Amino acid sequence: MEEANKKTVVVYIEDDLDLIDLVTRILTPRGFEVKGAHGGQKGLDLIFHDPPDLILLDLMMPGMDGWEVYQQLRANPSTKHIPVIVITAKAQDIDRVLGLHIAKVQDYICKPFRPQELLDSVDRVLREVKA
Repeated sequence: MEEANKKTVVVYIEDDLDLIDLVTRILTPRGFEVKGAHGGQKGLDLIFHDPPDLILLDLMMPGMDGWEVYQQLRANPSTKHIPVIVITAKAQDIDRVLGLHIAKVQDYICKPFRPQELLDSVDRVLREVKA
């Protein structure tokens, strides 16, 4: 019975606190528990301490950028299976190709995005993981 009530946990690693708030406002009413991490190292600390069901990841952050975070996640046996959706302002086709086909992230969303675009992506990625 407890398992059925368990919320899907999403960690959003982003250096813009307003975007963390926006994504939280989009996903929380749909039953997700969103944990925001301000920057790459804080995100890794949070994920390694309590692995989520899904990670949303910004690429352009000061200090540790999103690709460094992604490499550390994939190198760790306890986090390498967690699906990652990139949310970034890097909107050129080459960036999408690198993300989706080279790095193999589960999805690549460009800022600014529509709330429904985020919801569709999260739903699709989580469905694919469970399939």
